[in-house]
Amino acid sequence: MSTAVDQLLELLDLEPIEVNIFRGNSPADSWQRVFGGQVLGQALVAATRTVDDKRMTHSFHAYFLRPGDPKIPILYEVERARDGRSFTTRRVVAIQHGRPIFNMSASFHTGEDGFDHQIEMPDAPPPEGLKSMHELRAEIADQLPADMSRWLSRERPIELRPINPRDHLNPSKLAPNQSVWVRATDALPDVMSLHQCILAYASDMTLLDTSLLPHAASGLLDQTVQMASLDHAMWFHRPFRADEWLLYVQDSPSAFGSRGLNRGSLFTREGLLVASVAQEGLIRRRRKKT
Repeated sequence: MSTAVDQLLELLDLEPIEVNIFRGNSPADSWQRVFGGQVLGQALVAATRTVDDKRMTHSFHAYFLRPGDPKIPILYEVERARDGRSFTTRRVVAIQHGRPIFNMSASFHTGEDGFDHQIEMPDAPPPEGLKSMHELRAEIADQLPADMSRWLSRERPIELRPINPRDHLNPSKLAPNQSVWVRATDALPDVMSLHQCILAYASDMTLLDTSLLPHAASGLLDQTVQMASLDHAMWFHRPFRADEWLLYVQDSPSAFGSRGLNRGSLFTREGLLVASVAQEGLIRRRRKKT
């Protein structure tokens, strides 16, 4: 198993410190603030640890309240809101410096037979013929500040292969949609709840960037743009593996008032819709200092 995937599994293996209270850490090489996908994944792990393992997450709804500090641990407090016949509900609050930085409501379901339909997966070239995000960034590494180049070039547990890569150095106005193949870079244990937590972690990647596509702005390099996830919702529809390629189809139906709305659908290579995502984020032009 790759070192990066080992580190991701360790990141998601929260330390129980009291009944319904867990502690999570951040990678030593975190960039400025805690990655939102990390908090999503860790909070879902905390909730899952308090639920019967026969029940799987079917949805969660979360709000990012304050930036996470990567230098100190995050405490996750779980409230056992409801244990019903078919559904279980949990509420999770993430705390740092004595204040909540994030909250989540998650619902779990026993799984039942019933009606079955889905939208069709759009046509997309297979991932094997596409460059990874890591390769694309390596091509412009010598044009980036040294500290950013080192951070972008480090080994990652999630591989992304965009279908139509954008030029971050010279961005142009594009339609507000993009598709990216995504998977963990190594095999994962056969635990469905873990695959859900890892996909939650990965679902925060590239999504907010979609709302910048029509505005010729790059969230990666444009220092005049302030970006932050505000909320994040996810629904799990069908079983999947996070270590196999999934097509992440994203669009942004609206941006207004410094907020961008983004949606995502995740499909297996065979065309099964396994998860849906919605997120609103801050996309603010920084005011010039006078």
